[in-house]
Amino acid sequence: MAVAVIWTEVAAGSRPERRTSFIVEAGYRSMSNVTFDADGITLEQVREYVWEIPQEGDMRAPARVLASEALLEEIKEDKTLEQITNTTHLPGMTTNAICMPDGHQGYGFPVGGVGALDAEHGCISPGAVGYDINCGVRMMRTNLTYDELKGQEEELVDALFANIPSGLGGGGVVEAGVDTVDEILARGVDWALENGHAVEDDLLHCEDEGMREGADPEKVSQKAKDRGKNQIGSLGSGNHFLEVQRVTDIFDTEVGEAFGLEEDQIVVLIHCGSRGLGHQTCNDYLRKIEQQHQGLLDQLPDKELAAAPAGSQLAEDYYGAMNAAINFAWVNRQLIMHRTRQVFERVFDRSWESMEMELLYDVAHNIAKKETHTVGVGPEGRPVRDGEAVEREERELYVHRKGATRAFPAGHPEVPKAYRDVGQPVIIPGSMGAGNYVLRGGENSMDLTFGSTAHGAGRLMSRTQAKNEFWGGDVQDELEEQEQIYVKAQSGATVAEEAPGVYKDVDEVVRVSDELGIGDKVARTFPVCNIKG
Repeated sequence: MAVAVIWTEVAAGSRPERRTSFIVEAGYRSMSNVTFDADGITLEQVREYVWEIPQEGDMRAPARVLASEALLEEIKEDKTLEQITNTTHLPGMTTNAICMPDGHQGYGFPVGGVGALDAEHGCISPGAVGYDINCGVRMMRTNLTYDELKGQEEELVDALFANIPSGLGGGGVVEAGVDTVDEILARGVDWALENGHAVEDDLLHCEDEGMREGADPEKVSQKAKDRGKNQIGSLGSGNHFLEVQRVTDIFDTEVGEAFGLEEDQIVVLIHCGSRGLGHQTCNDYLRKIEQQHQGLLDQLPDKELAAAPAGSQLAEDYYGAMNAAINFAWVNRQLIMHRTRQVFERVFDRSWESMEMELLYDVAHNIAKKETHTVGVGPEGRPVRDGEAVEREERELYVHRKGATRAFPAGHPEVPKAYRDVGQPVIIPGSMGAGNYVLRGGENSMDLTFGSTAHGAGRLMSRTQAKNEFWGGDVQDELEEQEQIYVKAQSGATVAEEAPGVYKDVDEVVRVSDELGIGDKVARTFPVCNIKG
């Protein structure tokens, strides 16, 4: 891939603005003497905002970090760089292991990590997917304006908190028996449609139309189903939330119009995942891998990267169980959205249809999908890094996106028809006191990141450190008094864990994504009220 660097002069005395433009040429690697030292790990700058940890030893590919130097200074503070290097040891790793601008330390595989592993000669890793399978976000539009909502913030946040189940443990919009759970695992949002919790248009604006093919409820343990059956339609705790927001900026008028967004509009963002069912499913398969594939586990530098070899029965079983958990998470967010519509009806005394409360998009994080991408292959027909490739061909890969968002560009056949001409919507939450962004899949995403970008701002502090630094009640008071943001949570500790100072600068994360052309800015939103577990 070649790169052209364009300098744009700005006001006297200011630093010129540098924007990177990519020209695709297979096998090209720009040379640079710029390096970044991160406590013993040296990153070489390949091009603007692209840093590489060179392949050495048992690494199967280089590792790349997409970040500005300001973000790198934050990323280097935990084990993110060590973890993204470790991921290159996974069998079948193609091209590069990639860390997004919001990357931070996770379980084995860093949050914000993307790894594409050959589906024939590689492996699939529950640790590289994460415990909260399909922890994702969805945004719902309305035709309400901020002026129409003003004065009703407290009533609205109280009503949402009273009607949307949240917090640790059980309690959901519906409680189900085993047969119903199996249906949800197999059918996803189609089950919600049949049971009156969705409309047809909801499916058409959800990734994969809200149903993963290949889901196999029989591969999900009874213990996982028991944990999930009373949690269908619930936020959970931690960083999960429901937030009412107002659109403050439109950066791309044409795409904003295609997404149905305009300034001063009220939207709703929902962030949650597969609850206890997903967590248990991940745990079950990590233990099975330890029992059945110890040989592969012994080859890896970190046992938390536990993986099942492609083609093995355990790999197929996990893929079926993971897809089922993905469906569960989509239904979870769908039921929360449906309940939110009902709350708005009561607060604003009109039907949700008249408020045009329509799903803009639902995108998944923490998944491994079989996708077809063009990669370099060696003489034996196996994927290799571009510099060693004798040709390039389409291969089926397990694309692991842990805390990363799929970001397919305009024209891609997997983008919903409603958005195919402009690109897939990408939703990037910030913190409670910062802006959030709507992007669209950028034209460079397929070449640089296997069609991926960041999923949020990315943590700076651990939850324990955050609770030591912040007091939940103080955070709530400051947000209300200084920013007119109304927050309601099950505990002050949850608010402290998610305080604005706990996260990286979402503006900088999004700027890097936009500059690289992997996710282009469309709109910015700002919180009005927020409920948490």
